[in-house]
Amino acid sequence: MAPAAKTTALSRVRAICLGLPEVVEKPFGDHTSPAFRVRDKFFVMMPDDGSSMTLKTPKGVQAILVASDPDRFFVPKYVGHIGWVGVRLDLRAQPDWGELAEMIIESYCMTAPKRLAARVAPED
Repeated sequence: MAPAAKTTALSRVRAICLGLPEVVEKPFGDHTSPAFRVRDKFFVMMPDDGSSMTLKTPKGVQAILVASDPDRFFVPKYVGHIGWVGVRLDLRAQPDWGELAEMIIESYCMTAPKRLAARVAPED
């Protein structure tokens, strides 16, 4: 991934995440890679190179996404078995940032306390 693309992807993910209530960016353990948390619970993580991100998805969605576009979506190590999905950000085609923002917000809402999630959850 070119440095500018890495910076752009990270800055876009960072802006979306940090725009949500009570979100902080804090790496996991001794890692330096970006991780976004609400009330000290992860909802988005990225590798150091910014080439992808992983986030929570509702039950069954991971399989649908991976089957629909296996070049873009993947089952990540360590958290894939609990339903998280990986999203490659370094492909030739630009990510759909509207779709990714919705996915990030959904992951946030699955993680945040109900009162915080209610502040950003879409109206039904």
